Amino acid sequence: MRYELIATATFGLEAVVRREIEKLDYKVLKTEDGKITFEGDERAIVRSNLWLRTADRVLLKIAEFEARTFEELFQQTKALMWEALIPPDGKFTVTGTSVKSQLHSVPACQGICKKAIASRLGEVYMMETLPETGAEYTVKVTILKDIVTLTVDTSGFGLHKRGYRVKTVAAPIKETLAAAMVQLSFWNKDRVLLDPCCGSGTIAIEAAMIGRNIAPGLSRSFACEEWEAIDKKLWKEEKKRAYDLMDNTSKLDIVAIDIDKMAIEAAEENAVEAGVDDCIRFINADMSRIKASQPSGIIITNPPYGERIGERKQIATIYSKYKKFFAENPSWSMFMVTTDKDIESKVFGRKADRRRKLYNGRLEICYYQFHGKKIGDNGKAKQAEQK
Repeated sequence: MRYELIATATFGLEAVVRREIEKLDYKVLKTEDGKITFEGDERAIVRSNLWLRTADRVLLKIAEFEARTFEELFQQTKALMWEALIPPDGKFTVTGTSVKSQLHSVPACQGICKKAIASRLGEVYMMETLPETGAEYTVKVTILKDIVTLTVDTSGFGLHKRGYRVKTVAAPIKETLAAAMVQLSFWNKDRVLLDPCCGSGTIAIEAAMIGRNIAPGLSRSFACEEWEAIDKKLWKEEKKRAYDLMDNTSKLDIVAIDIDKMAIEAAEENAVEAGVDDCIRFINADMSRIKASQPSGIIITNPPYGERIGERKQIATIYSKYKKFFAENPSWSMFMVTTDKDIESKVFGRKADRRRKLYNGRLEICYYQFHGKKIGDNGKAKQAEQK
């Protein structure tokens, strides 16, 4: 059966998610703020959950229609073939949002949709009371300007929950955002990658998983794994395929540094859980000990960006060390997320080559891209090559 599927995304990452969907050979129908709609079958639901690195969730689109009254919402929701997806014992909850719509009471809309689905299933299955003891089906009613979109969440926990984060630190970066930072950089598995403020190791681990072609969802479960509508054989086939596609032979040069010993210990445990501990060198050290191991390389990092006085002093120290490093290594490139709008003048004394507004949770940040000089562009770069 063909479905319309929606991959939700953090604002600013829609193009990255779209490229991932197209790489999986699925047809993208449209790209909107925070979501990419694409076409696929049951296998597409399985494969996209296993392989999408930067999407937040994969939703199954059930229907879209106009509703201006609660009666219209009830009748059009009830008219849908919910029995094709939800079995007699299926547990279904309804969440919702409403923006610029006459049906502005979200709790009321959720209750009406729940009642409509229950009424439909009760009639089809000839049951007065539905047990709701089986698999989970989370229905979302989204109303925008009186247009109702009904979807069912296939993912369960957000896709950023890979399953490897056994230890964490304060203010960790989301795995999906870390993966996007790597994909938006110049890094590939043949280049050195350095994260001088690695925290719990998320950026380094996501890079290693990309370098080894490890499916990000391989070590976790999904809500739709328990659905009767999706043959469990598909999960077995797609997981076997994912294991077969792993690259366990490539040598990766990834270095993760942090001054906090507990952060390094957490990062090492997370890397072991992710199966990439042999790809990353974790170093407990001050940033002043950063040395360029190659004439050119990539720094991808998520440094602290707090507002308290002590944090501002720490950040100023970090910036000064970055400035010194790039003055000595002009052929290196840097890719950084921060809330600091003055980073360009503080570290590089020039505008970033590219900037992209993103969000880390609810916090607005900017992804700055500073491209290093090509080897041979000037005498200094040539000298770096000879060291």
